[in-house]
Amino acid sequence: VQLQASGGGLVQAGGSLRLSCAASGRTLSNYVMGWFRQAPGKEREFVAAVRWSSNTYYTDSVKGRFTISRDNTKNMVYLQMNSLKPEDTAVYYCATAPRAITTTIRVPSSYDYWGQGTQVTVSS
Repeated sequence: VQLQASGGGLVQAGGSLRLSCAASGRTLSNYVMGWFRQAPGKEREFVAAVRWSSNTYYTDSVKGRFTISRDNTKNMVYLQMNSLKPEDTAVYYCATAPRAITTTIRVPSSYDYWGQGTQVTVSS
């Protein structure tokens, strides 16, 4: 299984970016897909996830600003990020997890495959 994240970049506060995650070797529609981020000196943290059923989950700090979506026909997952803030600056990773996970959907160790990460930098 390979995940390829892309779409990061430098943006001013208030701007938008759309991250993409392309998967090969696994049919994403059967799995949970998540986005995590890691800022320098901090632990990797949960951002958003989407189930095979299209139920979505978000960390509180991004609710109303970020939207996770999936295109099962293209085996792609997206993270639309609006109203970006400097504190959103981090390396963003996509990951996939078995569909059976429930309460641990926000826990990085629940995910078995990870992409390489894409840098998002928000300037003030």
